[in-house]
Amino acid sequence: MHLALYADGLGYYARASQKFGALPASGSDFITAPELSPVFGQLLARQVAQALQATGTRQVWEFGAGSGALAEQLLQALGEQVQRYVIVDVSGHLRARQRQRLAAWGERVQWLDQLPEAIEGVIVGNEVLDAMPVQLLARQNGQWHERGVRWQADGNRLAWQDRPTALRPPLEIDGPQDYLTEIHPQAEGFIRTLAQHLRRGAALLIDYGFPEAEYYHPQRHMGTLVCHRAHQVDSDPLQEVGLKDITAHVNFTAMALAAQQAGLQVLGYTSQAHFLVNCGLLSQLELLPSTSRGQAAKLIMEHEMGELFKVLALGAGAHDWQPLGFVQGDRTHRL
Repeated sequence: MHLALYADGLGYYARASQKFGALPASGSDFITAPELSPVFGQLLARQVAQALQATGTRQVWEFGAGSGALAEQLLQALGEQVQRYVIVDVSGHLRARQRQRLAAWGERVQWLDQLPEAIEGVIVGNEVLDAMPVQLLARQNGQWHERGVRWQADGNRLAWQDRPTALRPPLEIDGPQDYLTEIHPQAEGFIRTLAQHLRRGAALLIDYGFPEAEYYHPQRHMGTLVCHRAHQVDSDPLQEVGLKDITAHVNFTAMALAAQQAGLQVLGYTSQAHFLVNCGLLSQLELLPSTSRGQAAKLIMEHEMGELFKVLALGAGAHDWQPLGFVQGDRTHRL
């Protein structure tokens, strides 16, 4: 999965393709919230502003900045509250697009390939965790296997291959049925890395996913791994390798536990709909022209982004504050 997404010159995120956009005609494969409506970044900026003030910091760090749309929205909304905006992105092609889009902010925006010893500020990650490679686990006839990939010479193609493993999902899966799922060691490692470097500040992670009890529900027997190309979804990552996105939903319980074990505090967890409403979406909608209102409303509609997407807030340092995005509808108790 890592090679398919990030191999130099060949992986999906290393290729010069459109990726982000509203329609297939643009050459894009999927849309994210900042491309859907600038209201997303404007409301997220309210939470970032509160976090900057509460933690006494003036830097924003964005991981996986994509097209640069979210960075642009945050910089416009936050103004002088942000002294330095740092982007960490593994895609050279996307970094070039970001530099062009964010040129107006000059040296206030910087790109780094490796993290400094200490970070003080607010970290933002929108749809970052879902793009991190996962391991597939398959239970067949009661035996757990790790599912990998081999080259099938007689068919001149990639094929699945399973091998017995001691790895297990974090929860026991009820029932005798065959079962396919994912575990997320790289995303958990990413959270631990953030904890090692974030000395003072907060992290806001926004992605699609579930708490553990829902993620490993007995009825979710086909897992969550899917591919995106031209706004179509398929479940075969062995076809058109490098030409389409491969992604898996996030186990937010695992992310929260990794954060706590590494010394961060869980400040809040809720749906994107609750988060944006808490940040003032309803009053913002009233100010929008009717042509833009429908797009912005998709951010909170249950059958669009509102329920599937979640927001997890983490904190570092001895700061006693309640993030405004979680004032109503906090679901931390469900993790």
